[in-house]
Amino acid sequence: MAKVTRDDVARLAGTSTAVVSYVINNGPRPVAPATRERVLAAIKELGYRPDRVAQAMASRRTDLIGMIVPDARQPFFAEMTHAVEQAASERGKMVLVGNTDYVDEREAHYLRAFLGMRVSGLILVSHGLTDSAAAEIDAWDARVVLLHERPEAIDDVAVVTDDLGGAQLATRHLLEHGHEYVACVGGTAETPTVGDPVSDHVEGWRRAMREAGRSVEGRLFEAPYNRYDAYQMALELLARPDRPSAIFCSTDDQAIGILRAARELRIDVPGQLAVAGFDDVKEAGLTDPPLTTVASDRPAMARAAVDLVLDDGLRVAGSRRERLKLFPSRLVVRQSCGCS
Repeated sequence: MAKVTRDDVARLAGTSTAVVSYVINNGPRPVAPATRERVLAAIKELGYRPDRVAQAMASRRTDLIGMIVPDARQPFFAEMTHAVEQAASERGKMVLVGNTDYVDEREAHYLRAFLGMRVSGLILVSHGLTDSAAAEIDAWDARVVLLHERPEAIDDVAVVTDDLGGAQLATRHLLEHGHEYVACVGGTAETPTVGDPVSDHVEGWRRAMREAGRSVEGRLFEAPYNRYDAYQMALELLARPDRPSAIFCSTDDQAIGILRAARELRIDVPGQLAVAGFDDVKEAGLTDPPLTTVASDRPAMARAAVDLVLDDGLRVAGSRRERLKLFPSRLVVRQSCGCS
């Protein structure tokens, strides 16, 4: 049986092959609804299947978007990755995901692999991009959108949350409950000091504390971003006689670990300890007590990142501010802070 071609579809639908291409690729030019229906009916009747490999060779681009994240097991990155996949699907694209596990060599590996596959673009959640990785991106002249983080090694378009302002909101709210001070659980010594959300969370906490006339000396504690290590850290911190009465955590995952440690040590939350996090992962509403946290619009951020990475005008000259798409943060008040 002869292979069905795009010419066959065009003849049956009474259109040009270019129009068939616009329907299949959802652009770049619009197609009238009635014409689109004729083309789709012809595709179904003939059983036409586009040759994606041939299309990719001709255009030197695939229908793939590469996405690199530190650890998709963490709830925040899992939810963000899912949101990107949904947004890409709406644009007729598929997403390849690589996990770096916060290892520079793995990040460079996925950069080379995805760029070598001629992905349509790359969405990068980087924990401090190395100079060599940045050079890899420049060598391929790839479309790259930074999501969630904005490492200084490259100057591409970034889609981020107002991390600093959100941290200030959470810290002020805890102070308004009458606590002498609010402790902060930040990242680790390896956390980048510039362009990293956690460093902005810590800075937002510092600003809110200083605005209230409170010292930050000795009140910042290090922990990895996951609940398991934060739980181990909290077992020691909360066992101290001078333990804090309020803690702002840079991630919800850390806050979940602290809630677990408090329960084991029979410390009442929020009666004896108030806790707030950042990210508003879905689990935050199911903890005991439900976690007060800072939320961002992840679906909107994901759509913005996908739209930008597929936009032909992505690499345009402009200031750093113009190349930064900032989404607002909002405080989600639940019970862990002391509110009813």
